[in-house]
Formats: sequence, structure tokens, C-alpha cells
Amino acid sequence: MRVLIVDDEHLARMLLREFLAGHADVEIVGECANGFEAVKAIAEHDPDLVFLDIQMPKLDGFEVVELAGSKPHYIFATAYDQFALRAFEVHAIDYLLKPFSRERLAQALAHARSRAPQAAQVEAVVAEAAQRHAPLERILIREGSKVHVVPASQVDYIEAQDDYVQIAAGGKTWLKNQRLSELESQLDPQAFLRIHRSYIVNVGAIARIEPVSKDNHCAVLKNDVRLPISRASYPKLRERLA
Repeated sequence: MRVLIVDDEHLARMLLREFLAGHADVEIVGECANGFEAVKAIAEHDPDLVFLDIQMPKLDGFEVVELAGSKPHYIFATAYDQFALRAFEVHAIDYLLKPFSRERLAQALAHARSRAPQAAQVEAVVAEAAQRHAPLERILIREGSKVHVVPASQVDYIEAQDDYVQIAAGGKTWLKNQRLSELESQLDPQAFLRIHRSYIVNVGAIARIEPVSKDNHCAVLKNDVRLPISRASYPKLRERLA
């Protein structure tokens, strides 16, 4: 089993390496101290299993999974149990709450070998964990080997383009493989509004609303970009700008 260790704490990586040394079928192919290193290492080493810390600088564990994909199996390791539900939502094999014992790690490896989480354990962790519904603070865009991290607050608008969305921020645009409705559900509803079936706008980026015809209007952004407003969304936008 080819294993990658990802944790921003050196001591945590050392301890995990020591615990894994007792398992003859485990080969550690690399260690990473942050999320960017992890995304690159997963692509280069093609591990079977990734031990992944959640709270890390630059990219957190969930963002690593989003960018690296679901080909490897993941075991999340963290000192905070409020992330447990989301960990299993991204199909983690297991979830280790720090500090964990050699025995608990062995159990997690057994789950990885069977390629399925133990139902009773998942239910127990989920029952005890607190789920957080914080709005998306940054949007991750992978462009070849590059990763762009765009703060949500800097986004001017988002446009649907088939199975992609185009993110516009600071005069630049990026394509992201995601549906508009999915991204809409992750954004702060106090800051963003769906004004058209193809557009979400940052309300703070709007300079004014102008009529296009008798019953149609457009939103003029502070950078002079014009976005169509559907008839159903017009009253909502007027209310937000009042």
C-alpha cells in the first residue's frame, strides 16, 4: 500500500511515520507540509492512501481533495471533531482524532485495506460531530499544474458555461469545472445573488441598475461590465440594493 503523509506539523508526521513502520505492507512514498505540496505529490506519486490533516496553511484538507481528486483513498487526521461529517461526505475511509493510538491507526489501515469505512464507526463519529455550514471563503481553480486561490469577497460575478463556471475577479477570469447551482449553494447568500439563470453577482460589485427595455434590466458593475437580470430576480435585487 503506497502511502502519502500530509500534515503541517513535523512532529505529527514523525509520529505517523513511526506508527506506520510497524506495518510491512505500507510503503511511505512522500511527506508534505502543506496543501499545495500535497496536490503536486498526489499527482506525481499516485498513492493508494493519503493521511491528510485538515487544518493546514495555504490549502486545507478538503481543498486538497477537491483539487487532487478521489482516485486515492483518504484518511483524515485532525485535532477537531467538527469536521467529521464533511470528511465522510468526501468519502474518507476513516477519520482519526488526534492524538490517536497505534491501535486506532491499525484499525484505520484495516478500513483502507477493505476499501470501506466501518458503518458503526461512521455513525458514532457523525453522531458526536458538529457540522459547520460556513460560507465558502475562497474558490479554488486548477489550471493545468497551477492552482489559483480566489477570495470569494473579490469575485465580481460568476457565469455558467455548460458544465463549467467562469469566475470573474479583479479584471481576470478563470474556468472551473463546477455547476453554477452547486457553487451558488456554497456562497454567502448575504453577499451573492443569482440574478439570472446564468449569472451570480457579488451585490457589492454593482454600481447601478439600468433599464434595457420596458420590462428588462441589467446590472452595471463598478468595472462597467453589464449583466442581465431576470424578471423574477429584479425585485430581489432592488430590495438588496435599497
